[in-house]
Formats: sequence, C-alpha cells, structure tokens
Amino acid sequence: MSTDLTASVRLAQAGDAGAFAELYSLVYKDLYRIALLNLNNQHDASDAVSDAVLDAYASITKLRDPSKFRAWITKILTVKIKNKRKEYKQIRNFREDLDVLEDEKHADVNEEINFDGLEVIDGFRRLSEDERTVLSLSVVSGFSSEEIARMLGTNANTVRSKAARAKEKLKKLIL
Repeated sequence: MSTDLTASVRLAQAGDAGAFAELYSLVYKDLYRIALLNLNNQHDASDAVSDAVLDAYASITKLRDPSKFRAWITKILTVKIKNKRKEYKQIRNFREDLDVLEDEKHADVNEEINFDGLEVIDGFRRLSEDERTVLSLSVVSGFSSEEIARMLGTNANTVRSKAARAKEKLKKLIL
C-alpha cells in the first residue's frame, strides 16, 4: 500500500469520513467480485460488501497496521460471506436455489465479472465453498497464500494446497 493510502487510513482512523470513502472506492470492485464469485447472487454480494464496509468503518480504529487495510477489510468480507452461506443453509437448500436461478445467476456473474466462457463459471460453481473462497482471494484479488491464511485463520501451506487442488479440479471441470 502506498504512503498516500496509509495516510488515508490514518485519516480515516482519526474520524475523516472522506478518507474512508476514498479507501472504499479503491477496494469496492475487488470486494464485490469476491462476494459475487462466492455467493453467486448480485444482491447477496452487494449486501455482504455493504455489511463488511459498515463493520470496517465502525472498527477502523482497531486496525493496527494501516498498510494492511486491503487484507483487513477482505477478511471482514470473508466472515460476512461465511455468515451468508450459513443463512442459505438455514433458510433453504442452496443447491435447489442454484438450480432454480441458474440462468439468471449465469448472467449476473458473466455480466459483473466479464468472464468470456460460461464453462469457467459453471466449473467455479461446482467447486466447494473453501475452494471458491481460496481461488477468488488468490486468483481474482491477488492475495498471497500468507495473507489468505491470516484471513481464514489457517496455515499458508494449507492455502497453497487447497488452491492447487482447486485449480486442478477446475481445469478438469472445464476441459
């Protein structure tokens, strides 16, 4: 993170809402892509991002290292995604919902993320929740395995293994 962004984080921690808005504008697209890839629904993705941003705004003073803002807010989002997944399981069978809304969701993901082939999206959806999370954080957002490990509360080697297996599985699904 550049010095200017670190300065913006410090201003936001001091209560400057404009500085937080600037930070938000820099991370929103990545947060939304991660949420959309993991939740497969525009509205739920937007809700998860909104909830994460509100929590981040309310707790920005707890961020110890301003240079880690992007990873910190993404970790908050991953918790929101996990909570949303639990909600899916409590309310309805998530698989049934995917089948009913599959055509609409293909359009949502394809339009919002600009993937060319539906095969990639179909394959991505067939991955487990953990595999989708790790791939979206590493491939889409470019986080290192160490950063992802901290976000998910696991070991970096575990993240690398999951990512490698998920990529291999995705490759088999789309070929």
